[in-house]
Amino acid sequence: MATKSFPILIFADGASSGNPGPGGWGAIVATPDGSVTELGGGVRETTNNQMELMGVIRALETLDRTDHPIQVLTDSVYVIRGITQWSWGWRKNGWKTGEGAEVANQDLWRKLIAVVTGKKIAWGFVRGHAGIPGNERCDEIAVAFSKGGRPSLYRGPLLQYGVAIHDIPESTELPAPRPKTEAKPKAFSYLSLVGSTPMRHETWLDCERRVKGVPGAKFKKAMSESDQTQILQSWGVDVTRADLKDSGSGKK
Repeated sequence: MATKSFPILIFADGASSGNPGPGGWGAIVATPDGSVTELGGGVRETTNNQMELMGVIRALETLDRTDHPIQVLTDSVYVIRGITQWSWGWRKNGWKTGEGAEVANQDLWRKLIAVVTGKKIAWGFVRGHAGIPGNERCDEIAVAFSKGGRPSLYRGPLLQYGVAIHDIPESTELPAPRPKTEAKPKAFSYLSLVGSTPMRHETWLDCERRVKGVPGAKFKKAMSESDQTQILQSWGVDVTRADLKDSGSGKK
């Protein structure tokens, strides 16, 4: 279990509508004294990556003086690869990418580097929208703030906390990167189901925007027309009667 190896546990997540657009971040910090603190905030104009970074930064800032090992769990491959791999090359190259372009979100990367310095941190990946309690709660906080809400944030004993944050997958390793020589297959469509209403999307971002933060929503990528039909049928959608609309176009 993560709690045996890492006395401090952090979950963090970010969300934005429009990318750029209104955004929010959420985090949970569980410490060795048996306490839990939820954190969150919102920004009027931001991106999803910026909010993912902000969630981790704000959580680590609360642990400025600790010498305990920390496990940080996030669904952002961007954050994990950035802080464990890419940032070393960026700094060496004067904050330029390998192609010579300015690194995006430099101010936040510099803040993250500053707060991780001197800390013992293990970075773990958890899949978003996969039912992992800590990740789901952070997503809920982030989405609420992105919509201008003021969600109630918990601060108190772990024993009274209603989120099973120590229910963590056995493996928190990053998914293997796709080989550069392997062409990424193009999706036929992206499907979402909110309530009993199915919808087809041209982009994954469009699909994610519809389902993010919606309890019980379903979403999946279809690689062909027959795949699309099978997915809809698995969701209980009668494809012979379904009014399948394309998002943003009004077309069926």
